[in-house]
Amino acid sequence: MRKLPAESIDLIFADPPYFLSNDGLSVKSGRQVSVNKGRWDRSKGFVQDYDFHHDWISECQRILKPNGTIWISGTYHSIFACGSILQSQGWHILNDVIWYKKNASPNLSCRVFTASHETLIWARKSKKARHYFNYGLMKAEGSEVDFLKNPGKQMRSVWSIGPVRSAERQHGKHPTQKPIALLQRIIKSSSKPGDSILDPFCGSGTTGVVAIQNGCSFIGIDVEVDFLKGIAKPRILKALKEHDSAKPI
Repeated sequence: MRKLPAESIDLIFADPPYFLSNDGLSVKSGRQVSVNKGRWDRSKGFVQDYDFHHDWISECQRILKPNGTIWISGTYHSIFACGSILQSQGWHILNDVIWYKKNASPNLSCRVFTASHETLIWARKSKKARHYFNYGLMKAEGSEVDFLKNPGKQMRSVWSIGPVRSAERQHGKHPTQKPIALLQRIIKSSSKPGDSILDPFCGSGTTGVVAIQNGCSFIGIDVEVDFLKGIAKPRILKALKEHDSAKPI
């Protein structure tokens, strides 16, 4: 990120490590599975985890255009630290969006509520910035959760979006892959064709796929080279080929 020019990016979507890999267990498809995702997801303690988030968010502030915005996804393990850092650096939080998961894994301890959502923070660089929001399109799509269907009304901040579909994993599985439908909502709402989009934790490349589908340029960064080469790159190349073939001659 330090190699990118200042104020060169229109939109950032960041899905940083949640630091959840603690040798615990979860349930997937009716079976107990390990929660460990990789060394990159292991906590180094509150101070080092906080410093990590502070550093990458600071770089995002440097490279984002004056009227650009950032989306950050997370659970309670990380999202409050990110929100605190945004506020300490002078960002202006526009929304916190709840991504409701109907297929949430059950809680094995039976001593707390079942975690069934992630939080998305949407912010601009300052309170005076003039950010882009595709209000008309979002209103046309209506609101989200099953018990609150209001097509034609203002879209609300609770989004019921399903899990990653099998077709989205044809190049392999990533432990924290986000569904295309989620990134479609984010990119359509807060960017225009021709905008530059950055994902500093590229993972499986979903942000890049959706950016290309919507006529944007994309930069993806990740420390896990195997995921970049094995999943993200072929997905993005396929999206480029499909996008180019769809253009009128």
